[in-house]
Amino acid sequence: MTFSEYRRHDALGLAELIRKREVSAAELMEIAIRRTEEVNPALNAVIHKMYDEGRKIAAAADPAAPFAGQPFLIKDLGLEVKGFPIRTGCKGYEGYISSEDSFLVRRFREVGLAYFGKTNTPEFGLTPYTEPQHFGPTRNPWNTARSAGGSSGGSAAAVAAGIVPMATASDGGGSIRIPASCNGLFGIKPTRGRLSLGSLKGEMWSGAVTEGCVSRSVRDSAAFLDILSGPAPGEPYIAATPARPFLQELEQDPRPLRIGFSTTHTLGQSIDPQCVQAVQDTVVLLQALGHQVEEVPLPFTKEDLKDVFTIMVFGEVAADLDKLSRHLGRKVTARDVEPNTYALGLLGNAYSAKDFAVALNRWNDISRRVGRFHQQYDMLLTPTVSMPPFPIGALQATPSERRLIGFINALGLGGLLKSNVEELKEKIFGYIPFTPIANMTGQPSISVPLHWTPDGLPVGLMFSAAIGRDDLLFQLAGQLERSQPWFDKLPE
Repeated sequence: MTFSEYRRHDALGLAELIRKREVSAAELMEIAIRRTEEVNPALNAVIHKMYDEGRKIAAAADPAAPFAGQPFLIKDLGLEVKGFPIRTGCKGYEGYISSEDSFLVRRFREVGLAYFGKTNTPEFGLTPYTEPQHFGPTRNPWNTARSAGGSSGGSAAAVAAGIVPMATASDGGGSIRIPASCNGLFGIKPTRGRLSLGSLKGEMWSGAVTEGCVSRSVRDSAAFLDILSGPAPGEPYIAATPARPFLQELEQDPRPLRIGFSTTHTLGQSIDPQCVQAVQDTVVLLQALGHQVEEVPLPFTKEDLKDVFTIMVFGEVAADLDKLSRHLGRKVTARDVEPNTYALGLLGNAYSAKDFAVALNRWNDISRRVGRFHQQYDMLLTPTVSMPPFPIGALQATPSERRLIGFINALGLGGLLKSNVEELKEKIFGYIPFTPIANMTGQPSISVPLHWTPDGLPVGLMFSAAIGRDDLLFQLAGQLERSQPWFDKLPE
């Protein structure tokens, strides 16, 4: 098989070829490894190569397994592989080796996913772009001067570049959907509890984080959830079993849906005209497909992001630094992590346990508001992010911000940073004014690649449904994929 033939198939298509003995899993692994060696120097998507492990898994895979031993990549955050490092984008974890497999990693081998590498991620998955200081930025295959998004930017760039047809991704504030938008892929943040974070973790970011994947086809993501959903012992959240497999949901068009849409920025900032155009064009497409679509006010506010979501993030970063201290056997210093990460940890320490609890209590208010919205509308449509992929480094701290952060970190002045953090919030949520809400509510949300800018950059459209209605999202995504196919849109 040639690379061009390999790239013409999604994961389910490759699995079928293996079952028909038209190609072997071992042959596909060599194609994926060669492709990695060709494009990774320019993209920096794969930061830890596990070629021998991938070859071993592929050679032993059962062709009858759902994915039949085909090549696969794992994001270097959250999921642990016994005997291999997990660095979470952080130099402080150099030398750490996982002592056991995560629950999903064990399942990957069982279902025939032959993982052969770990993909790049920002430190602790904290930013909506993948530019860790320790490993360097991941670049977008559509334009290597542009961001691949984050925090699953390494996985998304690898899929878009044709290394693998799908790869793991995780989403705590949009980290599946953001890179899916940036790289012209499909991505779903499933309902909370659909996929296990176990057995090494119960929950991450107070329930905001879920595992998942990015893929070129909708059916690959549907199959991923069908095959891998289910609880490990001791789960804190368990999603209801769907009435039928998500793959079957793709076989029929949804009933006429009532869809609310908005291009209003949650923080009152501007939305790039290309993202606005993407929504407007999608509204026309949806109406042509028989859906009722109308503009609506957003069921959430800037305070939900700036005052509620952020306190959870600050507290979780402080806890992450405490965990790193236990690994290092000493107190973390500003030299062990990036300056922004250390500053966020100081912020976490500057808030009280009461502040943290009050913020989490307000998550319920947000969930109830969004729940009432979905009593009237099946889905909310927005741009996934506020702009097309931006130049590498554009959202990094300015020189004056770096000086302030360095001063605060040197003196441990978390209280001072607390009073100067509004500009940071405006910058980050300026780019992601929509995605974190579904993480707080636990509802499913997708990014669909329906628009490209005149200069060839992908723009995703985000649909969010009521909690548990992943099935409805898959029905609509399948209909959109048939109506406006994107699978053959590839970066040069």
